Amino acid sequence: MSKLRTDEIASALKKSLDNHKDALKLESVGTVIQVRDGIAEVYGLDKVQAGEMVEFEPGGERGLALSLNEGSVGVIILDDYKGIKEGNTVKRSQRQLDIPTGEALLGRVVDALGRPIDGKGEIIGASNRPMEIIAPRVLERKAVHEPLQTGLKAVDAMVPIGRGQRELVIGDRQIGKTAILVDTIINQKNTDVYCVYVAVGQKASAVKEVVEALEKAGAMDYTTVVSSPASSPAALQFLAPYAAAAMGEHFMFDGKHSLLLIDDLSKQANAYREISLLLRRPPGREAYPGDVFYLHSRLLERASKLSDKLGAGSMTCLPVIETLEGNETAYIPTNVISITDGQIFLYPDLFNAGVRPSINVGLSVSRVGGAAQTNIIKKLGGSLRLELAQYREIEAFAKFGSDLDERTQARLDRGQRMVEILKQPQYSPMSVGEMALVLYAGTKGYLDAVEVGDISQYESEILTFVNHEDPDLMNEINKEAKLTDEIDKRLKSVCQKFAKVFKKGE
Repeated sequence: MSKLRTDEIASALKKSLDNHKDALKLESVGTVIQVRDGIAEVYGLDKVQAGEMVEFEPGGERGLALSLNEGSVGVIILDDYKGIKEGNTVKRSQRQLDIPTGEALLGRVVDALGRPIDGKGEIIGASNRPMEIIAPRVLERKAVHEPLQTGLKAVDAMVPIGRGQRELVIGDRQIGKTAILVDTIINQKNTDVYCVYVAVGQKASAVKEVVEALEKAGAMDYTTVVSSPASSPAALQFLAPYAAAAMGEHFMFDGKHSLLLIDDLSKQANAYREISLLLRRPPGREAYPGDVFYLHSRLLERASKLSDKLGAGSMTCLPVIETLEGNETAYIPTNVISITDGQIFLYPDLFNAGVRPSINVGLSVSRVGGAAQTNIIKKLGGSLRLELAQYREIEAFAKFGSDLDERTQARLDRGQRMVEILKQPQYSPMSVGEMALVLYAGTKGYLDAVEVGDISQYESEILTFVNHEDPDLMNEINKEAKLTDEIDKRLKSVCQKFAKVFKKGE
């Protein structure tokens, strides 16, 4: 009887162990059921987590578990999927996807996984970070209070950006959205801001032009370019902004300052929609999946200004959204508008009229940038938004009649000149001092006697004139960025002296 009892116990234990082995095998190993367009459907992997790395055998291709269904797992394939066949084994890695980050990537062009694609060899000395992390909590942040200068008069004077802010750049295609990003990167030269520019779904030739412009301006020394062009798989276009965010976070958590420029989130949303439909997720509004809002919110929330306890680093984000025929009420634009701290609206009518950058003053807003704006630009450009908004309104009515009273005509004339001084050629960002001098001349009425067609000549020549008349003025303004009584007096003196020597049309 004792013998029988022992045999029963041994048999039960053996059966239990066999079942446990089968369960462990099912948890950590799966089988490919189907492969299509960079997506694999896998049976097994019962305990795999969303966002966990998996490996396909025998080729060693990597994948990312994205869709956890009952009975199967949807995996996006990160490498070439042509070697993956039905019946192949898939193994869990029990780790997240990590991305190479750090100063070793500065000056390099990499893909969405941090692999170099610029022909300059391997990246040595990079440190890895998880591609996705939970954004810093409210208690781990502090108020945005430091300015991030774009070098664009229209932006810094009217929709200023602070370090740690998320400012959306939105508008139709081909009206200067990328130009704003490139000028902002160039303007960070000789500052302590590291830049990460990510191109999602763009033409490879367009990305090449951006890289060449940055190299010519000497901006690649502090910039990393992440390229996931239209020819790359949808999975990499979806992941590229998260990888770039991890690269920017490296500097932020190291107590430094970074600038993340995403060009653009519309293409990322389209790539995510493609992946989701292939994974057979239910389509919602405009065929996007129901969690498309979470796609962008968990990305943009990572931009922040950290508390002093965490090193006071920051990551500022300038995402881009492309609209169709100016429709900012579409699904993706309204989602991203609700996440960001302000928007720079670009309008095709202004662009076609020669206003560059083509910023619509009435719709553009910065919710926190004013608190971080430089003192001198804030004082000189404080009334600029109101003046331009009034000018646009008067301009519309002036088209219907020519009889205008003297005061209205004066406001119309002043508005025309303010529009002109806010125009700025591409790849020509201005320092705070240069911007202050031009705004001072415009807001104090020194341009009222100058013909509208001569404004650009006036601006160019007064910037040269000030270096001869008061060579230290620009440096002092750039250093202090405050409109003191002494600075006001010196600016006034320069404008008055230049008015006597300026020759129109020459």
